[in-house]
Amino acid sequence: MLNGPNLRRLGTREPDVYGAASFDDLVALCRDAARHLDLHAEVRQTDDEAEMVRWVHQAADERLPIIINPAAFTHYSYALRDALAQRTAPLIEVHISNPAAREEFRHTSVVAGVATGTIAGFGLMSYVLALQAVAELIAEKKV
Repeated sequence: MLNGPNLRRLGTREPDVYGAASFDDLVALCRDAARHLDLHAEVRQTDDEAEMVRWVHQAADERLPIIINPAAFTHYSYALRDALAQRTAPLIEVHISNPAAREEFRHTSVVAGVATGTIAGFGLMSYVLALQAVAELIAEKKV
């Protein structure tokens, strides 16, 4: 689970938009939800675009599903989009808020076109829903 810029500031950054839960709360929620789905969730956050691209390459090389909240990278990072296009497993884009209901510049996602799907607007539950989607997609491949 990869998280882009400013997400480590959850709980203090615009709580009216992103809620009061901290990044540590998000990590605990994701790990617990993954465990209940018989998955392992590694939750990472970076403000560095190059580091995010390296993580995506690593996941592609290891054929790992990716759940990503690209944050601000969503709207302009063609480098991240090109890296995500190399995916070798399910890719779910998540957002805590609903970008379509926010400022106009947030309405365009350059990564959505290479994602398996997008889940947005459900607060931290967006991550749990993404984990459920990954679990289902993995189960379908095993059949």
